[in-house]
Amino acid sequence: MGSNEQKNNNGKITALIGTVVKKVRKARARKQAKQTKQTKQSVPVKRTSPGAVSPAEMSADERRRRMRAREQRLRRRRRVLLIKMGMGLLLIILAIVLGVNIFVVKPRQEREKRLAEEAKAVEKLIAKADQQAAMYDYDAAIQTIKGYEGNYEEKEELVNAVKKYEETKATCQAYPIDEITHIFFHVLIQDPGEAFGENSQMPDGLNIYMATVEEFNKIMDSMYEKGYVLVSLSDVAPCTKDENGKAVFDEAGGQIMLPPGKKPFVLSQDDVCYYHSYEHSGMADKLVIDENGEVKAEYTDAAGNTSVGDYDMIPLLDTFIDEHPDFSYRGAKGIIALTGYNGILGYRTDPTYNTEKDRDSSQQKWLDEHPDFNYEEDCENAKKVAEALKADGWEFASHSWGHMWQDRISDEGFATDAKKWMERVAPLIGGTDIWIYSNGEDVDNATYEERFKVLREYGFNYFCPVDSGKYTTEIYSDYMKQGRRNIDGYRMYYDMIDDDVDYLSDLFDVEEVFDKARPTPVPQI
Repeated sequence: MGSNEQKNNNGKITALIGTVVKKVRKARARKQAKQTKQTKQSVPVKRTSPGAVSPAEMSADERRRRMRAREQRLRRRRRVLLIKMGMGLLLIILAIVLGVNIFVVKPRQEREKRLAEEAKAVEKLIAKADQQAAMYDYDAAIQTIKGYEGNYEEKEELVNAVKKYEETKATCQAYPIDEITHIFFHVLIQDPGEAFGENSQMPDGLNIYMATVEEFNKIMDSMYEKGYVLVSLSDVAPCTKDENGKAVFDEAGGQIMLPPGKKPFVLSQDDVCYYHSYEHSGMADKLVIDENGEVKAEYTDAAGNTSVGDYDMIPLLDTFIDEHPDFSYRGAKGIIALTGYNGILGYRTDPTYNTEKDRDSSQQKWLDEHPDFNYEEDCENAKKVAEALKADGWEFASHSWGHMWQDRISDEGFATDAKKWMERVAPLIGGTDIWIYSNGEDVDNATYEERFKVLREYGFNYFCPVDSGKYTTEIYSDYMKQGRRNIDGYRMYYDMIDDDVDYLSDLFDVEEVFDKARPTPVPQI
């Protein structure tokens, strides 16, 4: 439409200019004809002053000279006239062009620009709302559309988007809270050859307790195909506070609304500290923030080359959710369980790295190998990574400070360990109310009653022991507990070789997932 309008305007301008040019040419032709006629006519004898020469007395040469002079004067006048007429014509054309530009072209360009900007804003708005709807937050998606600067009902595409979200929302049903599973991994193995090779510090332990990057990727693919959707513990059991600041839970749990065929699950990862014992074992060294502001894993290969990428669960899952936003319920990610004795997230943040008190030989060896180590800088970097993770939907949990076994410490030792974690780790991550038991040992029982009291006094409200059963969620009036299923070499191998054992088939096919680079048989625990 804009193109046709421009063509019509251009045609009108061309016709107007053509008319003016024709009129100028006709006027010039009439003038020239008149002057030629006058030149050919005889010149009348005029009275002359005494001594003047009359035309009859002029010689032929003189008459010709005077005729040439007269013609030159006439030509000059014509040139002046033509110049004036040309300038006038140019002014007319300029005025027409300026008028068309001001009253036709410029308004049209501004309108086209405005429409393009509106279309771009609508496209961006729908993309944001589609992302929210893909993550099952239909109300947020609808509000995003209705927040359009103009009247969204005047935009067909916005009205259709709202209709689509409302229709999908209407199909959603509340998923049974007591049927939500929780799986966990340890730090993943990037290079099985190095992890299980002769230079590894603990090849059997890694074979038992770890999964490889290849296995993790296949498991996520399988769970996605089966309709699993990642949720948080607070989705399962929202926690509020009463007037005294005490935790309050609805024992019925939260309401997780999902379309048919979707199944929620919780995910956690233990020991994301990158212990000294993991060095030279084919695993990541630390988590870092890359040039794009994303949290990635720094990894040093067997040849000593260091690179940054998706070398552990956190960046792998982030990338997976970027590609499959419907794998996450309203932006939920996983839970990162931290000890503290070797620092957190690959940074040596424990005070033992800043003072010789209570420092062990592995810490001293690491310090000797890193003479440029800066304790304050490592603490600050750890805080920055923690903040970036939380901003991206990840949560933190305490995994105790020293990864202790319950039957090897006293109640007093347990309390001391918990205090260390609260003083040395909690400030780095901004605190948490999730406790993931080290070695999977629950203390919510008569044997360890005093220990459970310590954790409640520190403000922990969510507790996660290890339990290989599919669903073990218990919600009480002031706390909740959920068992976690270990996904590791031990669990996969013994599921695979024993037809009578089946802990994992609801999640994935072990035969397809099991990494053939693993040494077999996987050692017994």
